[in-house]
Amino acid sequence: MSIIAWILIGLIAGAIAKALMPGKDPGGCLVTMLIGIVGGLLGGWLGKVIFGVHSINGFFHLSTWIAAVVGSVIVLLLYRLLIGRRSH
Repeated sequence: MSIIAWILIGLIAGAIAKALMPGKDPGGCLVTMLIGIVGGLLGGWLGKVIFGVHSINGFFHLSTWIAAVVGSVIVLLLYRLLIGRRSH
């Protein structure tokens, strides 16, 4: 059940990451949603591996959202680096 929660949180976290890092990204809304889902899962995994905590304490806990947004920002940065190199 926690994977489904991270996917839902990731959808919103992707939009937050996009708002924190505005810029032109190819792919539009669909890519932003996928980045959010992957970033949410990455954030949850990093929280567990690095800090040894189960970072999805609940849908409304701050640690859950911070992990998802940080993961989404990381994935968005990587996406921009990879796509930016390919298009130039």
